[in-house]
Amino acid sequence: MISIEGITAFVAVVEAGSVSEAARRLRLSKSVVSERLAELEKSLGGMLLHRTTRKLTLTEDGTAFLERATRIVREIEDAAAAMAERRGTLSGSIRIAAPVTFGRMHLGPALYPFLAEHREIELTLDIDDRRVDAASDGYDAIIRHGPIADSRLVAWKLAPSRRLLCASPDYLAREGVPASLTDLNSHRGIFYTNRGVADWRFETPEGAVLVRAKLALGINNGDMLRDAAIAGLGIALLPAFIAGPAIREGRLAEIDVGRRPEAEFIYMAHPEGRNPSAKLRAIADHLKKSFGDPPYWDPAG
Repeated sequence: MISIEGITAFVAVVEAGSVSEAARRLRLSKSVVSERLAELEKSLGGMLLHRTTRKLTLTEDGTAFLERATRIVREIEDAAAAMAERRGTLSGSIRIAAPVTFGRMHLGPALYPFLAEHREIELTLDIDDRRVDAASDGYDAIIRHGPIADSRLVAWKLAPSRRLLCASPDYLAREGVPASLTDLNSHRGIFYTNRGVADWRFETPEGAVLVRAKLALGINNGDMLRDAAIAGLGIALLPAFIAGPAIREGRLAEIDVGRRPEAEFIYMAHPEGRNPSAKLRAIADHLKKSFGDPPYWDPAG
């Protein structure tokens, strides 16, 4: 007989890319996941995965089975969530990915009271600055700052997010204060490498204008981006949720060049085609209320 546990293990292994990672996500031992996968293959009478020491790949049978197996797992998860919702409780596992700095400074402090109130929710929060693939990496949702171009995702706005041109008072005293977009071209820039040097876009009556400062440093972490600006290495375009405290403390100064950086938002996005669970909607609603509009972290809020 085909077991639900075996189907769940198979889908988790494919989404995670390895048995060990699937075991971590399922909170099972690696041997249990392997046994359930082997029992499923025995029940189906065919191999679902090619196993090597370096990677797992789907067999032809595995590819054919995956779509329906995934649908079965999602239907069971949705049914369990619906039962909990009818009982008036929020329960079950949920997996969310978020960027490091925003997660540490704002997401965690907003989520902790919610989780304390809803103790039957089992949240796994993965904090990473890389651009994760929500669907294939097995996330129920991702938190992201800035535009979401992936058509496979449905995005909910959690909060507006102004970005501010900032530099240390020492840098501005030494290099001068830019007063226009043109002035920025001769300054040194500190860039968030996940978005690249084409990240400085400003609103004008004619549309968005891209400004390219001289590359002083590229970093893939928001905390270090802010710290490099405080150290006087150059100008950074920082989200208010990162720059706000340093501006209030005088360690950074906001620069007015007569044009605003393009408007952005903090989003929660979930894979298209899946009905978001009651607990995911509740988390999103809680975060929107916690962040506010304008958000509490914005020095102009």
